[in-house]
Amino acid sequence: MTTTTIGDVPFEGGASGNHQGAVRSCDTTGLPVCLGAQRFIKLHAVVAVVWLLIGGTAAILIALTRWPAVHLLPADWYYRLLTLHGLDMLIFMILNFEIAILYFAGTTLLNCRLASTKAAWLAFALMLIGGIMVNIAVLNGSSDVLLTSYVPLKASPWFYLGIILLAVGALVAVINFLATLYIAKRDHTYEGSVPLVVFGATAAAIIAVVTLLHGAVVMIPTWLWSMGVVEYIDPAWYRITWWALGHMSQQINVCAMVSVWYLLGTLTVGAQPVSQLVCRGAFVLYILFINVASAHHILVDPAVGASWKIWNTGYAMYLAVLASMIHGLTVPASIEVAQRKKGFNRGLFGWLVAAPWSNPGFSGFFLSLIIFGFGGGITGVVLGTQQINIMAHNTLRIPGHFHVTVVGGTALAFMAVTYYVVPLIFQREFYLKTWCRIQPWLFGGGITLMSIGMSFAGSYGVPRRHWDMEFTGAMFSTGFDSGAHLMLGLMGVGAIIAVTGLLVFVLLVVAAVFFGRSNAGRAMTPWHEERQVAEKFRTEDTAGDDEHSMPGTLVLALFFLACFVVYYFANWMWLADVWHVR
Repeated sequence: MTTTTIGDVPFEGGASGNHQGAVRSCDTTGLPVCLGAQRFIKLHAVVAVVWLLIGGTAAILIALTRWPAVHLLPADWYYRLLTLHGLDMLIFMILNFEIAILYFAGTTLLNCRLASTKAAWLAFALMLIGGIMVNIAVLNGSSDVLLTSYVPLKASPWFYLGIILLAVGALVAVINFLATLYIAKRDHTYEGSVPLVVFGATAAAIIAVVTLLHGAVVMIPTWLWSMGVVEYIDPAWYRITWWALGHMSQQINVCAMVSVWYLLGTLTVGAQPVSQLVCRGAFVLYILFINVASAHHILVDPAVGASWKIWNTGYAMYLAVLASMIHGLTVPASIEVAQRKKGFNRGLFGWLVAAPWSNPGFSGFFLSLIIFGFGGGITGVVLGTQQINIMAHNTLRIPGHFHVTVVGGTALAFMAVTYYVVPLIFQREFYLKTWCRIQPWLFGGGITLMSIGMSFAGSYGVPRRHWDMEFTGAMFSTGFDSGAHLMLGLMGVGAIIAVTGLLVFVLLVVAAVFFGRSNAGRAMTPWHEERQVAEKFRTEDTAGDDEHSMPGTLVLALFFLACFVVYYFANWMWLADVWHVR
């Protein structure tokens, strides 16, 4: 039996840091951990889990309201919690996780001190105060405006001020990260190029700066409008500018998520990128094209011309999609190459079967990859097609898509990396390891079921956001048949499973962080062991010596392409049925 603890970390080494004593050496990886940055990684991670808990609690109440058989909440509380859920889960939780990732990547992987502790405190305070202000403004009933807060809906001034404070705090944190990169380069704390994880985090930081500046452009005038200082905000201007904030903020998540995939590939099986040049080029594609690929949010908006929409969704969008497809190939390829080097060469998928699925860091990351790629990627490209979007816009298909990208992809990846953050940064061991191993499957499976239910219910025309799909009291019946109700039931069951997985995650993390056994001074307890079941996939075949031998990944890529083709043409056939052109 061979015991595996951790792979080779992506740190080049060989250079001295600039920590001036405020550093410790990780007892598991040997990496330098800047004590100043460690404090803020912990703080942002804890706050992120708190927002996750609040947003998740709102999620189950919303789902049980949209399920007609339950229809739990009255209308006002439904829209209130829908606003809260969107902001806490999509913005506050994820932003705090991302700041923690930036601090980790900029200090530990570059062997560098944090540029400014004062700036980190300022950023943390602003983000915390802003988040609390927004939550209070929503829960007291003064800001039921949903995530997009489209003008002329008007919220409390405290709502907009809270968002502005949070955005300024995030911007300060990002600038602190970029300053840390500069100091690391100046002080020669690393050799060669920055590791790929740092490169991906830097791409996320660059997109974040542009995103937050757009946020300032749209939110500051709206805040003044809410106080009566500005008399009028053009709704069309607001919608278009807001999506420069709303769309790009999700692409920060994608960059951070992909960086976490590469990090977990290394930590769990010792994988290394198959091509640094190709992987870095894909991150550059995100920076260049992700914003211009935002047209799918406003494809039915009359304020935007048809030519721009066609160019955008017909050409620009695919350059951003290309970046995700590259990562979708190189990440599993790096896992396959690493596994084959260990001798798992039996058949096309022996390397995958023998992977450490009992390690929640690996299972969470690989499930995130599959859910994001097959669920979010395929549906995203199809829904971004202008003609098909006309059928799906403002139906439940849209949240069905972004729940598998943002929740099944990003949130699950962040949960997976937490199974290493707690023992390596908090220096605490998890309790109930069996539940840790179950949790990613529970959460990932629930989100997948929920999104399938949403997507198919949306295909029946069930609208998104609306409190009552029956439109009770309307002059005409909506006419949704039993199939739509069945899919909404599937959505409800999936939501219950997913929120159960979320609550298990929160309980496990809280128990470990506050009551877990300390592992300071020794290596973390390994998450997995390569048992006999894996040994039967070892062969004496020398195919694994070839660094570019990845036949299993190529077959998976072809299977992905086949799924995409079937789904794409099925939607075009559906369009031909409902849109008769003679």
